[in-house]
Amino acid sequence: MNANYKNSYKATEKELVSLAVYNVGYQKCDALYQWGPGIRDHYLIHHVISGKGALMAGKKKYDLKAGDSFLIYPGTEAAYTADAREPWEYAWVGFNGSDAPIILKATDFTPAHPVITDVPYGDEIARQLLHIYEARGNKFENAVEMTGRLYTALALYLKSAAHTPVPNNYHTYVQKAIEYISVHYSYPITVEDIAGYVGLSRSHLFRSFETVLQQSPKEYLTDFRIKQACYLLKHSNLSITAIANSVGFESSLYFSKAFKKARQMSPREYKQAKQRENE
Repeated sequence: MNANYKNSYKATEKELVSLAVYNVGYQKCDALYQWGPGIRDHYLIHHVISGKGALMAGKKKYDLKAGDSFLIYPGTEAAYTADAREPWEYAWVGFNGSDAPIILKATDFTPAHPVITDVPYGDEIARQLLHIYEARGNKFENAVEMTGRLYTALALYLKSAAHTPVPNNYHTYVQKAIEYISVHYSYPITVEDIAGYVGLSRSHLFRSFETVLQQSPKEYLTDFRIKQACYLLKHSNLSITAIANSVGFESSLYFSKAFKKARQMSPREYKQAKQRENE
């Protein structure tokens, strides 16, 4: 009888900018079951519920047991394998967003040591990961609930962090800028406006965004507006011009060009495609 069983869910669309669940699940593995080597385009946390296994990341091997957690960073090659005698079972969640690197930097996970052994609050973390799975679904309210439960799970890692993180000015500046954008994106704000609010020069703000998010403030602002537009295209009957105005584009023509560049289709085509999905 095959002992391996797996329950998993992959989100088809990530509408939330600050933090979004990409996938979530639970698996009881067969002996020597392996994933990888490979890379992910998002952060991926596993928490070991029972059994044993090993993680290979950054050319290092980590032997893990029940109560341990490991984090795979975006773009980092990794592989993980269940033990031959006591194969593990684990819950996992994959996620990304502008809040992700800022939150994770305050945990005991680091790129140089992406594991935490004997995690405090481990049982509660496992429960929260399973709660995320229970909240799965492709409606916007599902995305909000999954993200809320993800914040709760991550908060447990922060609560148990052994170190007190040294404030990183770049992260602080980016977080402050994101807060400004999330409130004012519907107005014709500029990068200069954002820099002025944060109290930086435009070039310093640019360096902060490139360091933390690997994109410019302008790219982040445009992406944020496009994601808000996607929500309105799916969930409202507003015209394309009204949506463009609502998310901060002064010209519907410029909005359409920016949208097509980001989504490889026009706003109208996007709206029609989403309507067909719901039929």
